[in-house]
Amino acid sequence: MKIEPISAYRRYIPTLGGVAMSSMSAREFNQDVSAAKRAAAEGPVVITDRGEDAFVLLSIDEYRRLKADSQDLVSRLSMDDEIEFEPAPLQVDLRVADL
Repeated sequence: MKIEPISAYRRYIPTLGGVAMSSMSAREFNQDVSAAKRAAAEGPVVITDRGEDAFVLLSIDEYRRLKADSQDLVSRLSMDDEIEFEPAPLQVDLRVADL
């Protein structure tokens, strides 16, 4: 798949899955929403706020695919096996404060 830059300010982020993720600032996003939508059609777009990753823009197809592959939080956290856990007693030495 050939990815052509849509604008000069888009930056590409390499990912493990081989999906090209682009990045743009919140200001750039606000100035050119169409460019962000075109980029999201090619792969996820990270939108930064003050230099920090803040949001990810996905196409609806990608969102639906991710949602279909996911489990709810309770299913992810539930455990089939019982785990035996006996922490060592905590020793705390209390002293009267010298004032």
